[in-house]
Amino acid sequence: MSMFPVLMASEPVNVNEFQELARRALPKMYYDFFAAGAEDQHTLRENVEAFSRITFQPRILVDVSKIDTSTTILGYKISSPIMIAPTSLQKLAHPEGEIATARAAAACNTIMVVSFMATCTVEEVASSCDAVRFLQLYVFKRRDISAQVVQKAERYGFKAIVLTVDTPRLGRREIDIKNKMVSPKLKNFEGLLSTEISNDKGSNLEALASEIYDPSLSWKDIEWLKSITKLPILIKGVLTCEDAIKAMEVGVSGIIVSNHGARQLDYVPATISALEEVVQAVGGRVPVLLDGGVRCGTDVFKALALGAQAVLVGRPVVYGLAAMGEQGVRRVIEMLKDEFEITMALSGCPRVKDISRSHVRTERDRLRSML
Repeated sequence: MSMFPVLMASEPVNVNEFQELARRALPKMYYDFFAAGAEDQHTLRENVEAFSRITFQPRILVDVSKIDTSTTILGYKISSPIMIAPTSLQKLAHPEGEIATARAAAACNTIMVVSFMATCTVEEVASSCDAVRFLQLYVFKRRDISAQVVQKAERYGFKAIVLTVDTPRLGRREIDIKNKMVSPKLKNFEGLLSTEISNDKGSNLEALASEIYDPSLSWKDIEWLKSITKLPILIKGVLTCEDAIKAMEVGVSGIIVSNHGARQLDYVPATISALEEVVQAVGGRVPVLLDGGVRCGTDVFKALALGAQAVLVGRPVVYGLAAMGEQGVRRVIEMLKDEFEITMALSGCPRVKDISRSHVRTERDRLRSML
C-alpha cells in the first residue's frame, strides 16, 4: 500500500492516466498480461483509434438543465450505460481482486460481469456486496464443471450468463509467451479440476486453455446451456450480421459485440466498427452491448448512437484496481459517467433515449456523402 502516495502525486484527470499508474504499480509480467493483445496488436490499437474517426453532430438550444444518464439492461436499472466487463485473474492487479471490483460496481450502481476465470470464488463475490452480477462462462471439455459453476452462480443470485464464444483456442499472445506467464490458482475449480499446468516453452495460460477449453462448442450447445440454467443467456464475441442472425435463431437474450479485447484473432475489426451491422441484424429484438476500446465518455455516447444499449469496460477497470483498489475502480466508472453526462449535455440529449444515429457521423457516412 505504500506505493499509493508515490503513484498519486498528481491525481488522474482521465481514464488513460490510470494505465500509467497501473504500469508502475504492477510487476511487468502482470501488467503485460492485462495490457497486451494478440500477435501484432493491430486490433488492440484499432479498438481505441476507431472511436476517434467518429465525429459528433450536436443539437443546440435544447434544455439540458437536467441530465439523466440512467438506463435499464435486462430489466435492471443502472446509473449509466457503463458496465464492468469480465476480466480474469484480478488478484494479479490487487490483493482484493474481484471482491473490490464488485464493491465498486455496487457503489456505482452498475452491473459487473464476473469472469469464469476469476481469482475469487462465486460465493466470495456474491457475499461481498449487493451489486447486480452476471457470470461470464467458458465451456470446458468437462461440461459437468462448467455446469456446476453456472448452477452455483444461479444459487448465489447471479442474474445472467454471458457465454464467451470466440475462444475455441487461446489467441497467440506473444508477450505472455515471452514472459512465460503463469496462472495463479483458480479457486472456483478447487476439487473439480487442476489448473496447475507446467509449460517450459511459453505461457502457462496458453497450455491451460488448450487443456480445458472445449473447441467443439457450437450453436447447438446453446440448447445444452439453456437446459442447465433458467438464467438469461447473452453471447459475447459476435462481430458479424450473420452470427447475430444465428444468435437470434437460437434464442439468446442479448448480444455483446466483442473481439475479446483484441486478445484472440488479430486483424478483426474494432468492435465500434462492427457494431452497426450487428445492431441492424438484431433489429431491436434483444439488447446489443459493446465491449472493447472504451476509454472516455465520448466513446460511450458514440456506441449508444450507433445502437448499443450499454458498453462494457475492461482494461480501465483493471488499471484503476491496480492503482487504487476499490476506490480506483469507482474513480474510473465515475469518471466515464461524468464525461458521458457532459457529452450528452453538449450534444443536446437530456436522456439516454434521446441519443440517436443522427448525433454521429462515421467514416462510412462521409464516404457515402462523396458518392
